[in-house]
Amino acid sequence: MIITYLGKQFFKIQQGDMVIALNPPSKDSKFGSKTSRFGSHVVLSTVNHPDYNGVETVSYGDKEPFIISGPGDYEIKNIFVKGIESLSEIDGKNYINTIYLISIDTITLCFLGALSSSNLSSEAREVIGNPDILFVPIGGGDFLSSSSAYKLSLSLEPKIIIPMDYGEDKTNKELKTFLKEGGEEKVKAIEKLTIKRKDLEDKEGEIIVLSH
Repeated sequence: MIITYLGKQFFKIQQGDMVIALNPPSKDSKFGSKTSRFGSHVVLSTVNHPDYNGVETVSYGDKEPFIISGPGDYEIKNIFVKGIESLSEIDGKNYINTIYLISIDTITLCFLGALSSSNLSSEAREVIGNPDILFVPIGGGDFLSSSSAYKLSLSLEPKIIIPMDYGEDKTNKELKTFLKEGGEEKVKAIEKLTIKRKDLEDKEGEIIVLSH
């Protein structure tokens, strides 16, 4: 599995020939012009907001990706997705945010999306369990602060934590605080994460920063 970060909450995940896009910004987003264009087979959008619902930006040729944009259970070519409803507040407006639990080749990913509160329901926590890889917003503002994001991450006991949505500045203070909370201030950003099941066996809450 190869995970690439394209800024904001936009990720590209490759598993063999399968390409999955997470929260691509739309053309109406101020972040849209900065994104890399590529074709995907599946696209997941957690919230119906221009910064996270750019399905059209990951279409390719005359083929349209399979779109997942809300709670429910989905299966696409041996990829299993479960969407769990949560809440988000963006610019003072309430939205439904879908947390996605994604199972790909025995690796479980949890994508929290545009989550505004760390108070997850007991049902959500039960479904999420202890994912292998957790994607968590840390930028504060409408979403989780770096401190609350780290506490929530710890409570879910993932093997790897990938912070997201903390701004364009590589020296962003929220990222610095998040790394300090985790005692990993010297972590260097990497271009992409290539990982297999066996690589996860000895990991426990390791923070990995992906450059964008």
